Amino acid sequence: MEHETGGPIVAIPVYAGVSELELGIMVTVCRLCGGEGAAMTVNRSRASIVTAGGLVSTPHVLYAALPEPAALLLPGGPGALKAARDPLLKAFLSSHAALPIGAGGSGLLLLGEAGVLTGREVGGPADLTDTLWGHGVADVHPGEVWTDAQLCTTPGGFPALHAALHVAATVWGAEAAADAARRLGTL
Repeated sequence: MEHETGGPIVAIPVYAGVSELELGIMVTVCRLCGGEGAAMTVNRSRASIVTAGGLVSTPHVLYAALPEPAALLLPGGPGALKAARDPLLKAFLSSHAALPIGAGGSGLLLLGEAGVLTGREVGGPADLTDTLWGHGVADVHPGEVWTDAQLCTTPGGFPALHAALHVAATVWGAEAAADAARRLGTL
């Protein structure tokens, strides 16, 4: 679906305890590539949430009001395990599993609980290796950025930039993603 300026939307599920670093990276890459409104944070409620670092954020839309997204980005954070058990979030992720998806750090737990990682190769945080195996993955590459078809998984923190750039390249093109990386000073 397109946002008010006519471009595609990337949905970013948020939850109490989300990493504001990973969330900020993901939103910034989407805005650099697709403009204002290209990234929409989504939750079961529009009530404000407290991020891992104590910032307060209000989701843009409810799951039910979200226009059809072109892709998903999933930031990690200390609240990911609890959020991953939310039946509404699990249903949302499983119904959009065919979209391009980028997940950073413990954001992989959201996909694992939704059954989206079964049979996939994933990267991610080394400390989640055993947990990821429990979600039926084909292989785990601890501490690495890994792309399996349209799914890009990364360790937590700054490497979430790779997941955001992967989704951006798929949605807006490789040139737009490379330009965003240059503008962020990562190339």
